[in-house]
Amino acid sequence: MIEKFSRSWELVKASAAVLRSDKELMLFPLISGAATLLVLATFLSTVIGWRVFEHGFGASGVVWMFLFYFCQYAVIIFFNSALVGAAMIRLQGGDPTLADGFGAAKARLPAILGYAAIAATVGVVLKRLKDDDHFLVRLLGGGLGTAWTLATFLVVPVLVSQEVTPVEALKRSMRLLKRTWGENAIGNVGMGMAFGLISFVVIAVGLLFAYVAAHFSIAAAVVVGALFVGVLLLLGVYQAALSGIYSAALYRYATEHETPPGFEALRLESAFEAR
Repeated sequence: MIEKFSRSWELVKASAAVLRSDKELMLFPLISGAATLLVLATFLSTVIGWRVFEHGFGASGVVWMFLFYFCQYAVIIFFNSALVGAAMIRLQGGDPTLADGFGAAKARLPAILGYAAIAATVGVVLKRLKDDDHFLVRLLGGGLGTAWTLATFLVVPVLVSQEVTPVEALKRSMRLLKRTWGENAIGNVGMGMAFGLISFVVIAVGLLFAYVAAHFSIAAAVVVGALFVGVLLLLGVYQAALSGIYSAALYRYATEHETPPGFEALRLESAFEAR
């Protein structure tokens, strides 16, 4: 456990070093977050205005859920593709711009939309499993969700770098996972552990400060709470940018067997041993 945490911290530092050299990369998840909130607000207003679920969650509910998932995934995958495209240029020693990232994503837009449809279908199925009344079914849904996350971690780098269909990109991502990562899953576990701990500390400190501020005035407590919520949102943006950089680095090593500059200390070759 100590070794895993140490590697996770080294992973965060190496990715952060790349991000410090090109802070513009944080704009991709920032814009993505704003776009997903816009999609959410649009669907909520439509569902409420049209009373879609007035008579329960039927076939129409499934259709609306699929459309919502599709739009959300399309936005998220598009901006992730832009981020990864720009990160790959940076890892190759270039100096990417926002236009470079968006250009890489727009060039693969049909494949991105196709993969969004696949991800939306899987998302609807997993949602139904996780909401089931039976504990074992919910447990199955959680396990399948974790497996799906691991299997698709390198889909975006594949989509950006190769002229393949969404199905083929998914297959290649799964082959890369099986051939190189095994059960290590450093990116997901390590990044999640590091930022989970940081977020917990931020929440704890925020609640403490808000509690103290409430003794002076409710307005002060609200302001303090809003500031710490903003910090949490920025952490989410930062994590998303780091995750994109790391997925680009993993893909580059997995396909070219070359450790990108700044990642040597992570001993990626041990993470890529076949299991």
